[in-house]
Amino acid sequence: MKKIMVFAPHPDDDILGCGGSIAKHSHQGHEIIIVYMTSGEAGSLTYSCEELATLRENEARQASLLLKVNETIFLRNPDGYFEYKRDNIVKIVSLLRTKKPDIIYLPHQLDGNEDHRVTNKLVLDACRRSSGPWFQECQGIPWEVKTILAYEIWTPLQDVSYSEDITPFMEQKLSALRLHVSQLKDIQYDEAIKALNHYRGIMSGKGQYCECFQVLKAEL
Repeated sequence: MKKIMVFAPHPDDDILGCGGSIAKHSHQGHEIIIVYMTSGEAGSLTYSCEELATLRENEARQASLLLKVNETIFLRNPDGYFEYKRDNIVKIVSLLRTKKPDIIYLPHQLDGNEDHRVTNKLVLDACRRSSGPWFQECQGIPWEVKTILAYEIWTPLQDVSYSEDITPFMEQKLSALRLHVSQLKDIQYDEAIKALNHYRGIMSGKGQYCECFQVLKAEL
């Protein structure tokens, strides 16, 4: 059994970027932890920020239950103002050292959303720091993550290193995404990601639906 940790800038990014892979890992008996950097409170004009944060966290929990995720963690950074700073690095290094993931998923570095790009930079830096005998302010003993995969959301990857066939799990992915009702009211993210995954499947020749990743690090 492996331990999988998914870093999502906002609730629903995890499903959009690698929801099929999450479902596949769960089916294989792996332990899955999702870390939400923000609660997505800037994602609608219909609710107050406080109301939307609560709503989106509940949506994320329901979607995680459907995908059989073992644990969800909310860091509650400000949505749209997520920063690369010391406190966030310490939190993530501590998480890596205490949870000890084998595989990490995170957004790719050229994604069109700033929170996504900050997540990429922050988590990669934390992975480097976590592996060495430094930073005593972080909990746990050093831990090296063996495999790091970058997923696509707003901006499709130009450099695809790996394609994962998620055809048997596509409907489960879409069902989980559709539990994020507050987000699908304005934009049909479910139709967009279904089309992207279908395109990736056809062009890779690996299946009807695929999720594509940039391999940043892989255990040999």
